[in-house]
Amino acid sequence: MSSSETTTNHKTIQEWIEARDGKPSVIRTKGKGGVLRIDFGEKEEEFEELDWDEFFQIFDENKLAFLYQDKTKNGEQSRFNKFIERD
Repeated sequence: MSSSETTTNHKTIQEWIEARDGKPSVIRTKGKGGVLRIDFGEKEEEFEELDWDEFFQIFDENKLAFLYQDKTKNGEQSRFNKFIERD
């Protein structure tokens, strides 16, 4: 059975993303920051790659948490993730 976890720990998030060859990214919106995304593989046109400092600045300013799954129910590495509001 697959399960998901939630964290706000920057190191855990960075390690999870890098283990899947992901790049921290944002879709810029009007105003401050933007919508955080993780770019896996070929760069999406609307995604702007960020350094980790800016990525986590937006993450913390928007009081987000990272919902993620390590493995699929078949035991394979999962890319499932979502940015959610902190409790």
